Amino acid sequence: MDDRRLVKASKYLSRHLRHDPARIGIELDEHGWVEVDVLLKALAAQRFRLSLEELEAVVAGNDKQRFALRDGKIRANQGHSVEVDLGLAPADPPQVLFHGTTGGFLDAIRAEGLKPMNRHDVHLSPDHETAIRVGSRRGKPVVLVVDAARMAEQGHLFHRSDNGVWLAAAVPAWAITFPG
Repeated sequence: MDDRRLVKASKYLSRHLRHDPARIGIELDEHGWVEVDVLLKALAAQRFRLSLEELEAVVAGNDKQRFALRDGKIRANQGHSVEVDLGLAPADPPQVLFHGTTGGFLDAIRAEGLKPMNRHDVHLSPDHETAIRVGSRRGKPVVLVVDAARMAEQGHLFHRSDNGVWLAAAVPAWAITFPG
């Protein structure tokens, strides 16, 4: 599978496994899983044909490990705007986590902290480099440092997705160190 098709398939799958499964006629179970056969048939009905081998290549080749394949089923690892319970146990975070964004959002973040917006959770990176990549998707990146240890001490829960992304319901402004 060439790189362009891999990226196109990954984006198409992300849209439908995270945000709009009904658009292609699939239903996710309560944990976000759908049978691979059901997904492949639904994709074909939408004229977006993928073989099982191509689907496996998309899952294996995705640099962010957005998807999981298990027991003949597939799901997105996080980032859902549809209601799912990923079944992730609370986890003790490292001392600090990072959030990549752009300068245009800083005033709102200073005022309100980080909110999940249309997703279930705020996504936090385990390292500065990953946060730079995340922030770069929308422009010049700005990396915020989150005092995860202090948040945890004050009762905030963290979860770690299968692909290493840290999730929190929200991050209060007091827990964020802004650059400059």
